[in-house]
Amino acid sequence: MMLSSLLNNKHLLWRAGFGAGINQFEDLKNKDIKTLLNDLFKEENFIEVTYDTPDVETIDYMTDKSPAEKKKEIQRINREQNNELNLNFLNKMINSNEQLREKMAFFWHGHFASRVQNPKFNRQLLNIIRKNALGNFKDLLFEVSQAPAMLNFLNNQQNKKDHPNENFAREVMELFTMGRGNYTEKDIREGARAFTGWGYDKEGNFAERKKIHDEATKTFLGKTGNFTGTDALNIILEQKATAKFITSKIYKFFVNENVDESIVNKLSDSFYSSNYDIKKLMNDIFSSSWFYDKKNIGNRIKSPVELMVGMMRTLPMHIQNPENLIIYQKLLGQMLLYPPNVSGWPNGKSWIDSSTLMLRLQIPQIWSGLRPLEYSPRQDDDIDMGMKSRETALNKSFKNPNITIDWARVEKAFNNKNCEDYLIQNSNTLSMDSVKSFSDNTVKMNVINLMSTPEYQLM
Repeated sequence: MMLSSLLNNKHLLWRAGFGAGINQFEDLKNKDIKTLLNDLFKEENFIEVTYDTPDVETIDYMTDKSPAEKKKEIQRINREQNNELNLNFLNKMINSNEQLREKMAFFWHGHFASRVQNPKFNRQLLNIIRKNALGNFKDLLFEVSQAPAMLNFLNNQQNKKDHPNENFAREVMELFTMGRGNYTEKDIREGARAFTGWGYDKEGNFAERKKIHDEATKTFLGKTGNFTGTDALNIILEQKATAKFITSKIYKFFVNENVDESIVNKLSDSFYSSNYDIKKLMNDIFSSSWFYDKKNIGNRIKSPVELMVGMMRTLPMHIQNPENLIIYQKLLGQMLLYPPNVSGWPNGKSWIDSSTLMLRLQIPQIWSGLRPLEYSPRQDDDIDMGMKSRETALNKSFKNPNITIDWARVEKAFNNKNCEDYLIQNSNTLSMDSVKSFSDNTVKMNVINLMSTPEYQLM
């Protein structure tokens, strides 16, 4: 193991979590990497993310309402519950001691991307991902593949013998396990036949509907037999290509977009022979000396969620109306529970365009009450569900995010410290003259100004 240093510690906390929390700055310089790693891999009792908003079921009793009114009411409750789930997941990322679990869950949330309106399905899938985030990839794959949210999103509810729907089988191989080039169109057709009958019942429980399952012989990825969906997933997991695809994707997300083939081959062989032990793979990565190479530090653009969560871990804040945080996710282009499509969110430079960069640089000032928000969300009718007029009303109420930051605590945390050493991953290009404003050189202004730099956008 390498010697501990502030730079390496910050790097580890940003990649294996969402940056250092306010209470971690105190002795971050002196912390031993092994200690930090042990803390990150500690697991507490798993607590599900949920919501308090009443369930849609109650609406059925509203006999005085017309079907159109009922439908509108159901949409409203669904939206409220999904928003609550979103904020509860965000809150876990900010406040949980299990930073690595939530960071892995955030990764898998983009990997197993699904977008459905049903909050019960969303809650179920989110908790499957969080529960298995550091567990075994086989368990994770099986539970996700049998989750109503995914079966609904990828149309497997409609996959029946004589009329196979190939969508689910295709995405499972292309995006969730093997990656393109490791299977044929025939494998997709035969795989789809294996998955016929996989769906869910009215209560939202997984159901294998035997009557619509294709019982005939199938030839899938070089094997022949009377395969079911379970067989298909097991055969996919036997392919070394699956371990390689998942390892490469994890490397790109946690280490570097430019893959080092020899490192990834070694990691993926070990991942395969460990029978897909995610925790072991992550430990192999974070405890390797190459993870701390200069070229791997400060080279990743924070996604909007990483940017927001990182700031909120550094700046203890009380938010009067947290639903505003959903608007920030929309404005910046990454709304939890609403990936753009089944491929999840693209990473890297795709996060930055002229409008999002301006807002990213201004958030610290807006949240500190130094400037108003002057943006309106990009219209996404899928997310807004036709609520255009409400959107304009929201923007009015939204000018003041009603955030109170505990600056006294921030001052104490950065007392006698160089703020830039703690907040910036790669300060080579940073001109401190532009950060330190002549009139006001307080910790508060230094922190706000540092968070408003392009350098703070990198991790």
